[in-house]
Amino acid sequence: MNLPDNLTIRPAIQDDVPLILTLVKELAEYEQLGHTVTATEESLRESLFGEKPAAEVLIAEVNGQPVGFANFFRSFSSFVGRPGLYLDDLYVRPPYRRMGLGRAMLCHVAAIARDRNAGRFEWIALDWNDPAIRFYLKLGAEALEDWTMYRVTGPALDKLASGEFD
Repeated sequence: MNLPDNLTIRPAIQDDVPLILTLVKELAEYEQLGHTVTATEESLRESLFGEKPAAEVLIAEVNGQPVGFANFFRSFSSFVGRPGLYLDDLYVRPPYRRMGLGRAMLCHVAAIARDRNAGRFEWIALDWNDPAIRFYLKLGAEALEDWTMYRVTGPALDKLASGEFD
C-alpha cells in the first residue's frame, strides 16, 4: 500500500470550518449517526478557533483536495500522571480508502502525542465497524474490552448537573 506522492496532512485553519462540518456530516452518515449531528459552523469555529480551543483538526489532502480529517484533543490520566491525546474522529472519504491515508493521519496524531510527551493515545470504535477494528489492531492498538463508555447529553446532562436524578 503506497501513499499518494501528493498527500499533505496539515493543521486546519479557521477558513476550513465549512469543510470540517461537511466531513463531520459525512462521517456521521457512514456511522449511521447523521441524525445526531448538531454542530454548526459557528459552534465549530468557537470550539476549534475561539479563545479556548477545545480540540485540534488535521486535514488530509491529495492534489490539494480534501480527502479526510482527524479530530483530537488533550486528555489526562491520573493513573499515568500525564496528559494524553484522545482521537475523536478519523475519516477518509470513500474513494480514497485503502490507500494508507487513515494510517498516515493516525501516525501523524501519534507523533503529536509523542512530541507532547503524552502518556496515552486513545480512541473508540463502533462495535460493528469491523474494518476499523481490524485496522486498529493491525497497528498495535489494544481493545479495552473491560471498559464501557457512558454518555449523558441534553436533558439527561441538565438533570444530572442539577442533581435531579432517580
